[in-house]
Amino acid sequence: MRRRVIAGNWKMYKTLADTRAFFSSFLPLVTGAKHCDIVVAPPFTAISAAVEAAKGSSIAIAGQNVSWSKEGAFTGEVSAPMLAEAGCRYVIIGHSERRQLFRETDDNVAKKSLMALESGLTPIVCLGETQEDRDAGLTTQVLSRQFSGGPGALTPEEFSRILIAYEPVWAIGTGRTATPELPPKLIACSGDARGRSSPSAMPPPSGFSMAAASSLTIFRG
Repeated sequence: MRRRVIAGNWKMYKTLADTRAFFSSFLPLVTGAKHCDIVVAPPFTAISAAVEAAKGSSIAIAGQNVSWSKEGAFTGEVSAPMLAEAGCRYVIIGHSERRQLFRETDDNVAKKSLMALESGLTPIVCLGETQEDRDAGLTTQVLSRQFSGGPGALTPEEFSRILIAYEPVWAIGTGRTATPELPPKLIACSGDARGRSSPSAMPPPSGFSMAAASSLTIFRG
């Protein structure tokens, strides 16, 4: 049975003080929770505070983005080894805001995923279409392209170690959420993109976004 992962992405919100206050209130609410794994992705400046606050709990910390390079002259970037050393266990890659606002490409998503895996992080790779894509009936084509150029470029062994979040742009900040029947469509078109005969032949990752709550709900094997 697949295990659910609920990941909360804080985006560019919360200071160090806010982070400590959040965990002080949040930890008692999830103590003993066994039905899912919980991941929190604070801004880079609050990662250390989040790791410290979550110490001793089952909550894992994630980075919101990562560089495809281990090190180098990349002003403003953060490497996978840096995130791992800071205490992160996961990292979000290919978020729709990164794709739209910062021109993140499918090729970049693939390279970042490889670097994250090499550093011992679990990539949470986001896929999703815009409202315009959906209205035009292009959901399958868009997801297939994002998949084949991103996580679909990984080997089966590498692919088995990532998580995929279906995170449609039309569900972010609109009050609309992805419905349960949509993830199977993502799995199906992803399976086609990998040239597999059926979705069941794929490694486990799949999921869908609860974007109205600024969280990603992911199912893992």
